[in-house]
Amino acid sequence: MSLYRVVRRLLPFVSSFSLVAATAVADDSWPPFTVEWRAGAPSPADVSFLLDAPAGKRGFIRVKDGHLVRPDGRQFRIWGINATGKAALPAKESAPVIAAQLAARGINCVRFHFLDQVGRLIPADRDDTRTLDPAALDRLDFFIAELKKRGIYSNLNLNVYRTYKAGDGVREHEQLGNGKGATYFDKRLIELQREYARQLLTHINTYTRLAYREEPAVAVVEFVNENSLVESWTQNRLLGKQTAKASGTWHDIPPSYAEALTKKFNVWLAGRVPAETLARWRNEAGIAADAPLPRLRKEEFAKAAKDRFEAEAPFYMEIERNFYRDMAKFLRDELGVKSLFAGNSDHGHGGSGYPLLSSLAQLDIVDGHIYWQHPNYLTDPKTGKRAGFTIGNTPMVDEPLKSSVIQLSRSAVAGKPYTVSEANHPSPNENACEGVPILAAYAALQDWDGIFWYTLAHDDVVAMTDAALSYFDFAKDPVKMSQLAAGALMFLRGDVRSAQRTVGRSYSREQVAESLRLPRSEQPYFTPGFPLALPLTHAVRITSFDGPPTGAFEPVATADSIESDTRELVWRTSGKGTGLVVVDTPLSQALVGHVAKQGGKTKNLRAEIQTPFCALTLGALDNKAVSASAKLLLTVTARVANTGMEWNAKRNSLEKWGKAPVRIEPVTGRIVLTGFAKAREVVAQPLDGGGQPLGQPIVLSRDGDGWVLDLGKPPTTWFVITLRR
Repeated sequence: MSLYRVVRRLLPFVSSFSLVAATAVADDSWPPFTVEWRAGAPSPADVSFLLDAPAGKRGFIRVKDGHLVRPDGRQFRIWGINATGKAALPAKESAPVIAAQLAARGINCVRFHFLDQVGRLIPADRDDTRTLDPAALDRLDFFIAELKKRGIYSNLNLNVYRTYKAGDGVREHEQLGNGKGATYFDKRLIELQREYARQLLTHINTYTRLAYREEPAVAVVEFVNENSLVESWTQNRLLGKQTAKASGTWHDIPPSYAEALTKKFNVWLAGRVPAETLARWRNEAGIAADAPLPRLRKEEFAKAAKDRFEAEAPFYMEIERNFYRDMAKFLRDELGVKSLFAGNSDHGHGGSGYPLLSSLAQLDIVDGHIYWQHPNYLTDPKTGKRAGFTIGNTPMVDEPLKSSVIQLSRSAVAGKPYTVSEANHPSPNENACEGVPILAAYAALQDWDGIFWYTLAHDDVVAMTDAALSYFDFAKDPVKMSQLAAGALMFLRGDVRSAQRTVGRSYSREQVAESLRLPRSEQPYFTPGFPLALPLTHAVRITSFDGPPTGAFEPVATADSIESDTRELVWRTSGKGTGLVVVDTPLSQALVGHVAKQGGKTKNLRAEIQTPFCALTLGALDNKAVSASAKLLLTVTARVANTGMEWNAKRNSLEKWGKAPVRIEPVTGRIVLTGFAKAREVVAQPLDGGGQPLGQPIVLSRDGDGWVLDLGKPPTTWFVITLRR
């Protein structure tokens, strides 16, 4: 994730200008519900039985038939989470606690993010960024070893947020910042990336006694993060106007880098384009016959001649493709790295991702990122500084054709494992309880290979006392943390079956390039005529980036209900305020969205709920069908807020973030559990934020064909249900 510094500056948030005149205060009558990370007894909701400990005990994760597999050939899925910055380097006394808590919630892989930020693995007290801090490395080693013991793999990111210093020998280092875009073509920056990779991946972990290049518990190595040369071109970040010190993540490259890229472009053209064509393009550009041809700017795309545009787009694509190929060769052949490789992620669904994906598909894994209604940071017009944010705050269940599922589904490529290394419904979002169960269910339908939630935290979670909600952190969010275990059952165990049919689509080289010029109305697929409801029914994959292009697509019914071809998932919506996702499988079931308005039931769960918007899940904890299970996990989640959190009148931003403790909106009403043959007694044990028993067990009453659980007292987000027959 590339917004870390922005997030840290904005927390706690108090706007410097008023977005609207009125404010609305969150209901502080909601009960506090704190996620406890300190060591405790094993939780009754522990799903660590889904993990195979220690990680990598039989060898490296591999690729077979387009999926991740264990050494014995069995499919391997990732139910992961990111650890960002300080959270990736916890104190030694914290590491075992964190590892155990993650395993209990079904997390089987941690993505180590922002390790290369100065002050993390790279020490801050030097004039260069070319060494690794031994103390930080020791904390990383210990944490990875503790994760490995519990069956949790690691994903090591290489270039994420490294900035440069005078001693690095980097041109215009202060103006360069992270160097996004330039890291693909500048020789010195490529040298430094390789040097860092060598230092990290050949380092021998003190506790496992293995170098990371030969550690089977390192499942994936990622090259760069949200960094595309093609995207930089389409966003006017290759102009060479960055002459001041860089701030933030997204900015133009410095002048010398733009000049070098233009020179490289003209050399590249000379070997591929006839002289008369180059002369015509120079004439159209109004430059001398011997002058370097300028590169196109974003505002020139629409009017650019077809042959001119399609000559420049492949230039950037080729640089990207060669970078990934050469980095993979360096890591595999020179360093001897045995883990799987992912180059980058398709992360910007407001534009076409196909040029990037065509390059990424040459590596082991294709990857995507998604944030439902990511905060849009605002700028104070008086000061020019960031001050506040807006969000849509629209339930995803009301927007199925714009959903995270649809956006992510465009990126999966036939014959390649597909992972989502960042996903979230960022806070503040009053509908965030929908995110984890919906994505878990549809990722399983699509037969994707992994999801990493963004992020566990930005700090050592055990050391975080009285922490409030922030934009992206899961660690103190009692709704998301309780849902992780339920999602692991759906996705890792495969409770939701993969689609019976996979629909492929193919693009020509011309289509891949021209997709960059398609209007935003074609988002997120940028494939005219593609029925956006299709990924909610069947699995979808890209079969080729080199044609022939796919013809017409068969239509998909999108009335009030979109059903998967397995008939286990149904997405219902007839307009705003009506969306409901129903998951109905033998081992996992869910009702997500406007349950109070829509009602809803599954084979074993009937909801009679008063809370307007919520997510309910029911899953077997003993690998039996729900109807035959002796132990079930039930989650009942709605809104979550900080104490004193204040929304504006439009409820699209906050006037105050508030503070700890975090509070939950209790789901009220009742749930009826049905279909339990020969059950003599059904008991529900409420759990606290740490997964420990909360108060006395509740004996459910019998009502006709079911067992009734009244919700709201005690307030909680989850229960373990025990059945006696």
